[in-house]
Amino acid sequence: MRAAQVKAFGGPEVLATVELPDPVPGPGELLIEVAHADTIFVETQVRTGLFRAYFPVEPPYVPGGGVAGTVAAVGAGVDAGWVGRRVTSFVDGSYAELVTAPVTAPTPVPDGVDLRTAAALVHDGVTAAGLLEHTAVAPGDRVLILGASGGMGTLLVQLARARGARVVAAARGARKSALVRELGADAVVDVSERDWAERAREALGRPGPTRAAETATETATEAAADVVLDGVGGELGLAAFPLTADGGRFSAHGAPSGGFAAVDVTEAERRGVTLFGIGDVQFGAAEARRLTAHVLAEAAAGRLRPVIGAQFPLTEAAAAHAAIEGRELIGKVVLGM
Repeated sequence: MRAAQVKAFGGPEVLATVELPDPVPGPGELLIEVAHADTIFVETQVRTGLFRAYFPVEPPYVPGGGVAGTVAAVGAGVDAGWVGRRVTSFVDGSYAELVTAPVTAPTPVPDGVDLRTAAALVHDGVTAAGLLEHTAVAPGDRVLILGASGGMGTLLVQLARARGARVVAAARGARKSALVRELGADAVVDVSERDWAERAREALGRPGPTRAAETATETATEAAADVVLDGVGGELGLAAFPLTADGGRFSAHGAPSGGFAAVDVTEAERRGVTLFGIGDVQFGAAEARRLTAHVLAEAAAGRLRPVIGAQFPLTEAAAAHAAIEGRELIGKVVLGM
């Protein structure tokens, strides 16, 4: 089979197409013929050698962790009824034409959802749905989303709106701002503008009707977010923390800027702000399947649309990583076999 392999830590050019032996499903495993592989920004960072404490991989390795495809064979002890079913799954090394997965990992793809769409929901859909559950986004909440035009940000905008929240989306540039507005954001701020934080506070405005009685004395200058979902990190994430209301929730789950937002824990405690991090969106197999089934059902019902900015063939995985790092694309990049 063909696969894309990281030959050494470095830039996108270290990704090369190689021929590897076809994997064979062991007991309790499925063999999946991959139609599309998911990509996420952190895979480009791991490729450079970053975050080795969290991702202890050593070249050569096949990157990627999520696929959508068709079950081609099963190992001993697995119901043969799986063969031919369309599924998504978390896997190790998804940049390949064939992968194996434990039978506990895949989630069937419902009719009406194509495999490219399903692949785009493997990581980002699960993480987005899980984040909104952990941060308990509720009707009337004011939610500020950083990185709103990215693969996960676009899903967060839609899912938060579906929960009845008022969504203020932060994106960079007119094109990305227009997209998140189209997806349903109540207001959009451009983080390339120097006063974006002030504009975000103004856009957050007063709380919705479910919270108004509790905060009737709030002034415009005190407007803040009940929930901040920081998918960017770095200085932007740090600048967003003061926009969190006292007693609110702040999730620092993204680090495409090179690091997670270094929020002052003591200050958060003083203000009663509950902090969430990347560890809060690491799900076990059963939880991941539940969240996957939920977002796939939302997509099948037409209530959730992943934004796919580009698709590259497996043989151009290096170009896909370069595009992801270039930050010009909107939404996700997927690999097609």
